[in-house]
Amino acid sequence: MLTVLVASSKGGCGKSTLVTQLASHFAQEGKRTAIVDTDRQGSSYRWAMLRPEGTPGVLGLESRRGLHKLPPDTDRVLVDTPAGGSERELEPLLDQANAVLVPVLPSSFDLHATQAFLEQLASVPRIKRGKLPVALVGNRLKPWTHASQDALVQLAEEAPFPVVAELRDSQAYVLLTALGKGIFDYHSEQVRSQQQDWLPLLRWLKRQH
Repeated sequence: MLTVLVASSKGGCGKSTLVTQLASHFAQEGKRTAIVDTDRQGSSYRWAMLRPEGTPGVLGLESRRGLHKLPPDTDRVLVDTPAGGSERELEPLLDQANAVLVPVLPSSFDLHATQAFLEQLASVPRIKRGKLPVALVGNRLKPWTHASQDALVQLAEEAPFPVVAELRDSQAYVLLTALGKGIFDYHSEQVRSQQQDWLPLLRWLKRQH
């Protein structure tokens, strides 16, 4: 079983987007996939409940207690966390994770707000010893703008963890989330280029497993 924790101190950075899109990918791969939503807003949990007939189901569980309710044959677990979680609050979740993903938005304000959180993560003993891999995901990027390009350069230079994926800004994620779907639930040419954005992240996760 691969357990991926998605965390950030910053609200609105795309944690639930990462969780739900990855869940749709794993489910479409035939993996028995579960979401454990520890955020009181419950966005990822509601997405799992909205999965329509005809698409592979994703088990949705609420609160950190959901980690103890997973069926024994679960293949993939995605843990959505609330914004502003401290190292102490995340510690029980970090103990059960195989990998950690931190989404970051392309602005100086967001980079600054996330830096202290990344430094906290880097000091966690298991992460410090290299036993728990952490990766950053640039989210809602506009590759054609200098702001996004500069933010990625700054992130690569200052962050203690690698940037493993760059996801373009798209309304498709918002629209599909409201339907309980993800871009991996479609096979049209229109979404194929967006699926390509996720390949480096999927390869990184495969190496951790």
